[in-house]
Amino acid sequence: MKMNGARILLECLKLEGVDTVFGYPGGTVINLFDELYKFGEIRNILPRHEQAGVHAADGYARATGKVGVAIATSGPGATNTVTGIATAFMDSIPMVVISGQVPTPLVGNDAFQEVDFIGITRPCTKHSFLVRDVKDLAGVMKKAFYIARSGRPGPVVVDLPKDVQMASVDFHYPEEVNIRGYKPNLEAHPKQVEKAVTMILAAKKPVLYVGGGVILGDASKELTELARLISVPVTTTFMGLGAFPSDDQNSLGMLGMHGSYYANMAVTNCDLLVAIGARFDDRVTGRLNSFAPHAKVIHIDIDPTSIKKNVRVDVPIVGDVKNTLVKMMGVLGKHKEDIPAFIKAVAPWHEEIAKWKGKHPLTYVQSKSEIKPQFVIQKLRELSDENAIVATDVGQHQMWTAQFFNFIKPRTLLTSGGLGTMGYGLPAALGAQVAFPDRLVISICGDGGVMMNIQEIATLVQYNLPVKLCILNNNYLGMVRQWQELFFDKRYSATRMETPIDFIKLAEAFGAKGFQATKPDQVEDVIKKGFATPGPVIMEFKISREEKVFPMVPAGGAINEMVLNA
Repeated sequence: MKMNGARILLECLKLEGVDTVFGYPGGTVINLFDELYKFGEIRNILPRHEQAGVHAADGYARATGKVGVAIATSGPGATNTVTGIATAFMDSIPMVVISGQVPTPLVGNDAFQEVDFIGITRPCTKHSFLVRDVKDLAGVMKKAFYIARSGRPGPVVVDLPKDVQMASVDFHYPEEVNIRGYKPNLEAHPKQVEKAVTMILAAKKPVLYVGGGVILGDASKELTELARLISVPVTTTFMGLGAFPSDDQNSLGMLGMHGSYYANMAVTNCDLLVAIGARFDDRVTGRLNSFAPHAKVIHIDIDPTSIKKNVRVDVPIVGDVKNTLVKMMGVLGKHKEDIPAFIKAVAPWHEEIAKWKGKHPLTYVQSKSEIKPQFVIQKLRELSDENAIVATDVGQHQMWTAQFFNFIKPRTLLTSGGLGTMGYGLPAALGAQVAFPDRLVISICGDGGVMMNIQEIATLVQYNLPVKLCILNNNYLGMVRQWQELFFDKRYSATRMETPIDFIKLAEAFGAKGFQATKPDQVEDVIKKGFATPGPVIMEFKISREEKVFPMVPAGGAINEMVLNA
């Protein structure tokens, strides 16, 4: 059947299982939006800014495991998406971003609203396509989705000129994809798996170091079974929170710059570090020559370029993390008679870690007069359930959430880890709520970052998306202020947010509801009212202005050189 390019694109989305896109119209995509209007089988959520639309598609993807889809027009519409694309790229989030482009005869002529979007996005995508012929469109879309979701996931851009959207051709969607030079290896080498198991069973002080790849690979169940079978301590990266239940006896919580004292000490003193779906980010390792200095390292990752990139590795294993963990369990099954002796041998290691936990637990000093942000996070956890989805912005509140929310399940924390994008939290929560309209979705933000995409309250109201926006308001850009206090003699340059914003009136102006707490005894009541109120809600908490995130590792420090308090 002959179809125009715009219709072909929508048919391709449908065949890829897409039922929702986050799109903002414009001149070069008006034909696509006209077809979308007539098509009726794919829902479009209209954000109020293209960056927010991409973050929403990102939140949708993280919460569901599906490929998120965003659409923007050419020129400024396309360039507005770049921060969202880079955010997804750094955190390996599967996404297809469709940008309009000027007609092909005008490409390269500096036409109205033309930018070289392929050139702009090449460094922050897995791949970018400029479709010059409608005959190529279906094949490009098949490749785009395959690239986005396979191997190490990531964003793909499809730049679509207006004349290609209007041209017609017989539609045929390829059944298979064959891309020369792109063949992700899913099967871990069995000999490497056997080496890893032998090394684990010989260890006396092992630690499983778990990253976001376990969540992206839907391998949390297998990881949990492995850790419980051999009773090995588990620490997660920030992106790995939820991959392993935080209430498990083997959980050490998060490691790194703002990780727990006991996680950092365990990694520093371990004799074997098993890295699973993690990339040894600088926020985790601190000073590299002091990171796990006594440990042999096993590294499991689907991306071969991540292995040996930052640290020496003794046993590299390239493969799908779920597949690899299943193989490891199979090999351990052949050594089941050795497991009781191994567990007995590592018992003193657990006792040593327990002493570190007792010496410096994650804690804070309660106050009768000021709202402590950690208290708000704990109350949010207490009054929600383990299926609640939390999307954070970036800054102090993000670290307090990581430390005190205690994530039990995967895909319940949505946050910008690699790029650290302020303005991410609210639209990401929007995307998650679209995906799961009946689940509790909480957006935790600071008063600085929330203003970067505050306009998305209008989107929440338009589509009646009941996101609960929790603003921890200290009238500062808090994390930068903390560094200025500790390392720059309290020279608070450009970090004071002294212009008062009435977030309750702001909520009402958008057509939402707002509640405020200024004292500790008001916190629980505000959260209960916020959760019980239908539709989108802003909950503002006037927190202690100079509260800091501890522990913290100063820049350039080793992860066992933590500042534990001011």
